[in-house]
Parts: sequence; structure tokens; C-alpha cells
Amino acid sequence: MSENEIENVAHERAWMVFLVFLRLGLTSFGGPIAHLGYFRTEFVTRRRWLSERSYADLVALCQFLPGPASSQVGMALGLSRAGFPGGLAAWAGFTLPSAIALTLFALGISTWGSAFPTGVLHGLKVVAVAVVTQAVWGMACKLCTDKARISIAAAAACIVLLWPNAWGQVGVIASAAVAGLMLFKPARDLAQDPLPISISRRAGIVLLGLFFGLLASLPIAAAAWPTQMLAMVNAFYRAGSLVFGGGHVVLPLLQAAVVPSGWVTNETFLAGYGAAQAVPGPLFTFAAFLGASMTIPPSGWFGAAICLLAIFVPSFLLVAGALPFWEQLRRSIRTQAALAGVNAAVVGLLLAALYNPVWISAVHGPADFGLALVAFVALQFWKLPPWLVVLGCGAAGWLLSVVR
Repeated sequence: MSENEIENVAHERAWMVFLVFLRLGLTSFGGPIAHLGYFRTEFVTRRRWLSERSYADLVALCQFLPGPASSQVGMALGLSRAGFPGGLAAWAGFTLPSAIALTLFALGISTWGSAFPTGVLHGLKVVAVAVVTQAVWGMACKLCTDKARISIAAAAACIVLLWPNAWGQVGVIASAAVAGLMLFKPARDLAQDPLPISISRRAGIVLLGLFFGLLASLPIAAAAWPTQMLAMVNAFYRAGSLVFGGGHVVLPLLQAAVVPSGWVTNETFLAGYGAAQAVPGPLFTFAAFLGASMTIPPSGWFGAAICLLAIFVPSFLLVAGALPFWEQLRRSIRTQAALAGVNAAVVGLLLAALYNPVWISAVHGPADFGLALVAFVALQFWKLPPWLVVLGCGAAGWLLSVVR
């Protein structure tokens, strides 16, 4: 195959990655845990781009890294499918729909909020219950196959529910890795599920060095050249670099960065946060709303683009830099034993998230439970497409609000 033919195949793959993630970016309601469920259904069950174990390994890696776990898993899937263009395509497809919607909202289309039918948002919360339940069900059947793994998953869920913070999650994953080393002894001829990562270790080192270099140099540059643009890049890059636990955890950091400084009023901040719950895709796209809402230029579309890129660049550098080493590590017997424990803990984390915040924020009575049950049956047994179930639950939520 000639170089031109190889390049055309790579471009076609990247374009396909973009289209698949664009559909997910338009339909993936429910937050990061629900996104992982959508990804599993799309890429493990339906398209078979990777195995259950490889997907669980990617989730475990992204749980270790700071930043938005679901977006990082998406980037990793794109990187494994079509290299760097695929990683960028996956990020763009999954991120742009909500980023554009929130930017438009920030620019003054607040009538969308008042025109949104009552109960639809609650219906979207209920469908997240079904999506996360399906993810827990499927991953538990594959990854918790004996008493030891089931015990690790249950312990992880209990610990995270008792200590619901980012450090609790990291501690649970680290402890599960140690438990896996002690409890499991995988066979040396264990079949591998390799990820087709084309990034070299040298490139990985460069990318990780760039991540840490920007993290150290941006505050110095912002102090030496006090411009508004550099201050924004520094604030949002730091927020994207230092947050463990996903989108909701980044909100206090962003509020501390933009409200006291007068960049965004607290009322605008809270209005944008409310709007961010109504759109699909990653919660980190809230950065686009804040960039568009800046009271000091740059703002509007340019400000939205700056803040959106600044908060996501750390995730891309970390994922692309870590994947070459991750692939080699996961081949070793000791790493496989540790991953067996970590994968069981990931099931526990999903189970804990199913209860808090997904269940307690959505299921408030028998009608909500019934709607969640119907949505789960539709996804798990009727095999209906997730976007159709999302639309149905939104409509059902509106009907329930009218009946009540």
C-alpha cells in the first residue's frame, strides 16, 4: 500500500471516529459515569473496537489521571483507532455540540431555558440511572467473576460512598491494585487484548514533558506578562491539570478563578452551571460558557475557544503521553494481577456513582423508579439505541410533570 493510500485510510478512519463521537456528543446525557456506559455500549458491545478488558483498562488508566475521565477515555479510543487525528476527532465530536450550545446560551439565548418544557430535564436524569445500571451490570458480569473480585467491588463502593471525594477514589484504586497483586495470579499464557497504539515511547515522554512544562511555566509567564488572555489560559489549564474526580469537582476551582477576579459574575456562573446540566457531552465544556461570558476581553466565541482548549489540552497531553507506557505495563503478569483488582474496583466506583449522585438526584418516587426500570429494559433487553431511549425519557418526564 502506497503512502497516499495509507494516508487516505487514516483520514477515513479519523472521519469515522469524528462522526461516531459526534452522535455521542449529541445524545450522551447523564454525566461522566453515564458517558462511560454509552462508550461501552458503542465501542465494546456494538462496534467491537476493543474488548471488555481493554475498555476496563482504559477506564482504570483515566481514573488515575487528573481531568475529565470520560473525555479522556474518548480521546484514548480515538488514539487507538486512528492515531493523533483520531484522538482529536474523538475530542472534537464529543465536545463541540455542548460547547457550541453553552456558548450560544452565554451570548444571550437565555430564552431556551425558559422555553424548555418542565420535566424534560428530570427525565434526562432518570435515563442516566438506566445507562449507569446497564454499565454496572455489563462490567460486573465480565470483571467480577469470583468472590475476591466481588468483594473488592463491594468494598470499593462502600468506601467511596463513605468518603465521597477525589482522594477517596484514588486511594480505592491504589488499594485495589495492591489487593490484586496479593490475590490474583494470572496465567503466563493469558491471551492479550492489545490496543493498537501507534504513539512511540519517545513521543510519550515529549508529551508528558510538555504537560509538566506548561503546568510549571504558565503561572510564571502570567506573572511576568500580565495579560488577560494569558491569565485565562493559566487558570483553565491549571484547573484541567489538577482535578481528580471529573467535571463536578472542577466547578469550585473555576468559580474561585473567575468570580472573585470579576471575570464572570456569580449569578452568570450559576446560570451557566444550570445550563450545563441540560446539554449532552462533558461537563468541562462549561469552560466555553465561562469564556464567552467574560466581562473583560477576550470573550464571546474567541474567549470560549481559548478557555475550552486550555482546560482540555492537559487531558490530551496526559492520555497520549501515558498510553505507550500503559500498553507495555499491562502486558506483564504483575500488572495484569493489579489490573484485575483495579477493574473490580472500577465496577465498585460505578456502583457507588449509581447510588450517589445518579440515583438520589433522579429517583424521587414510584413513577421515577418505573421510568428508570423501563429505560433499563429498553437498553439492556430490547437493545434500543441510547438516543431513542433518551428522547423517550425526556418526553416521559414532561408527561409525568403534567400529570403531577
